[in-house]
Amino acid sequence: MQDQAISGGADRVLYVLATLARSDLPLSIAALAEQTGLATSTLYRQIALLKRWGFVLEQDGLYGPGPTSVQLARGFDQASFLIQESMDDMARLAHASGETVGLLVAVNDQAVCLDMVESNHPLRCSFVKGRGLPLERGASAKALMAFMPAPRVADRMRELAAQGVDTEALTRDLAAIRGTGHAVTDGELDVGVWGVSVPLFRRPAQAIAALTLMAPSTRAADRTDSLIQLTVAAAQRISARLQLH
Repeated sequence: MQDQAISGGADRVLYVLATLARSDLPLSIAALAEQTGLATSTLYRQIALLKRWGFVLEQDGLYGPGPTSVQLARGFDQASFLIQESMDDMARLAHASGETVGLLVAVNDQAVCLDMVESNHPLRCSFVKGRGLPLERGASAKALMAFMPAPRVADRMRELAAQGVDTEALTRDLAAIRGTGHAVTDGELDVGVWGVSVPLFRRPAQAIAALTLMAPSTRAADRTDSLIQLTVAAAQRISARLQLH
């Protein structure tokens, strides 16, 4: 991602903003330099531009998303076609299952949570809205990867192979998911967390997003089939609406 992201001035600005957006905490210039590979002199120029437009705020030498970024996020929540078409069935699925439901999309090398409906159980699994997860582990990531265009999957596999990931095993997993139409994992990302993820389609065979249900493994153990069926049915209803537009 980096070589492509820093090829030009505009790309560098967006790369810095995306790095700040993915971070759970404000970052120093040194931390930004480490994460982006950009020179500190370049970073100061990009940060100054982002601050001027309100995309970044500085406090005690740390930088984080500013008010304009918040306005963009709020506008996305209110206007997103995908969220609007998904939310009713997400709420129904959360109510019927008693578990947490999330809507995730693939962004570069991550599966990012757009929205969620939380379980009412005191013991529950939670997504973090806006946070990205590695695009190779967990039900959401695998459901998204399994139904990506082949060139994009090949690019991601090359990146993962360079990182030492067992891409042969991942390739087998993705083939199995394409066969069943959904991904199921247990403890793959977090110990004690079971999940099922079903791709959402606006056009055949290419996932626009994934609908994911998560539950503590102990609570899911005796009802995995029913949770899968509920999630698949909800995803089919959402996909049917998406394909009407």
